[in-house]
Amino acid sequence: MDKFDQQIIEQLKKNARISVSAIAETVSLSRSAVSERIKKLEQNGLIRGYQVLLSESQKAGVTAYFEIQHQCARCADVVHVFQAIPEVVTCRGITGDMDLLVYIKAPSMQRLHQIREELDSHPDIIKIKTHVVLSEWINNQ
Repeated sequence: MDKFDQQIIEQLKKNARISVSAIAETVSLSRSAVSERIKKLEQNGLIRGYQVLLSESQKAGVTAYFEIQHQCARCADVVHVFQAIPEVVTCRGITGDMDLLVYIKAPSMQRLHQIREELDSHPDIIKIKTHVVLSEWINNQ
């Protein structure tokens, strides 16, 4: 993968619907060269697909952040609890009065509540603060 491939990928990451002509103009290659490079990137598995990312308000289900405080000696000692919950997207150690920030994508508010109750009943978890996501304006992932 050379600098042109990297530039093409950067353009597609910004806007997967960008035209080949616009990419060609940006990276200073011909349309046919860009088309061929994109085709090779797809065939080699570097580009695995394209997706639509909906704003939070348009998604089915509910997403939330849980701030977790625990009583274990190390965060790693309690992470297994979150690994067992399929709706957990990320679990990160943070600074401050809370220890972990856990991002959840649940199919319903009812399931989010069940997860919260499971965590509340765990003996190593001292405190949970729940932040339900209402809107999303920027997502650069």
